Amino acid sequence: MTGRKQSEGAPNDSAFVRVPSPSTPQTAPAGRGRAFAISCGNLLFSYRDYLFPLLFLILLVTTTPALPFGSERTDRWMVLLGFAVVLAGQGCRFLAIGSVDNIRRGGHHKRIAAETLIRGGVFAHTRNPLYLGDLLIVCGFVLIANCLWWYLLVLPGFLGVYWAIVLAEEDFLRQKFGQDYAGYCRTVNRFVPKFAGLRQSLAGGFFDWKRVVRKEYGIVCTWGTMTLVLLLWKQWGRVGYAADKAGMQELSALFLLPLVCYGGGLWLNKSGRLKS
Repeated sequence: MTGRKQSEGAPNDSAFVRVPSPSTPQTAPAGRGRAFAISCGNLLFSYRDYLFPLLFLILLVTTTPALPFGSERTDRWMVLLGFAVVLAGQGCRFLAIGSVDNIRRGGHHKRIAAETLIRGGVFAHTRNPLYLGDLLIVCGFVLIANCLWWYLLVLPGFLGVYWAIVLAEEDFLRQKFGQDYAGYCRTVNRFVPKFAGLRQSLAGGFFDWKRVVRKEYGIVCTWGTMTLVLLLWKQWGRVGYAADKAGMQELSALFLLPLVCYGGGLWLNKSGRLKS
């Protein structure tokens, strides 16, 4: 969500609900287009975690992979590039969750909510590190798929979805925190991070690896599984199972890795070993 607040990503309760009060700072009325985007963002906030998996499944069934420029070598480089972008996106999420305590990412009852205005850690360099990470992960999947319909549907669609959600969150934060939030927006970009001073910002606080594992092991296992599904989809669509039976069986065996990792993360979490 918009960086500084405790309502981003996976569901979690928060102590605040958006309740107008006479003391709440009000901003100038938004234009019709912006007001519509904010309204859509408030609605999409509740379902954002389900949108990409749903579209992912639909595109797997309805589209066919193709070699870029007819070159298998180029395709392999695109897969490696996509995987690197996915890792960069997950890195953004790790930095955000590990460097700032008590990020409650799901709002309150699926609605935007915030307790405090968070400015520390990586939030001092980008206002939306979790959403930036999500967008990079989606872009990585598109590069791995390397299919025209994925470029045409996934990238514009998810940029629009996240843009609307961020506008809705910013509207909430402006009303809740007023000039404090306005000053924060003047010094920190919405998405593009400022790298100057990032090492000092991260070194100045405690990085909680247990919290990172506790909150992210499910997401890491999910995108790991989706990456393997994409590779199988590409191989099946191009040569078929019979033509590369051994290769596809080897890929299928790799599904054990995210399954084992998820089971291990779940056990560590349930046993209390990941308590900060």
